[in-house]
Amino acid sequence: MEPTKKFQAIIHFTMDDDFMSVVPPHRTYINYLINKGVIDTYAVSMETQTCWITMNAISKAEADQLLAKSPLYKYWTYEIEELFVYDSQQYRLPTLQLN
Repeated sequence: MEPTKKFQAIIHFTMDDDFMSVVPPHRTYINYLINKGVIDTYAVSMETQTCWITMNAISKAEADQLLAKSPLYKYWTYEIEELFVYDSQQYRLPTLQLN
């Protein structure tokens, strides 16, 4: 089995009258991928209509296939980039606090 790599999807979306009706099944799918460990982070800006998803996949093609299954897919244009460095507070050991 090939090791997974980290990818960042930068998604720009447009909204129409039906957009909000598709959000609940989209969130169900995103939650499923988070629970499976496929998605590490998921952030959305309504101000710029942009979404950032950090995900684990074997290849860029696999990441693309996973994104294409979202009910919101038809509203998206996006890029997927392989990450070389990925660091965050959650991957660090807790700070030692002396009493």
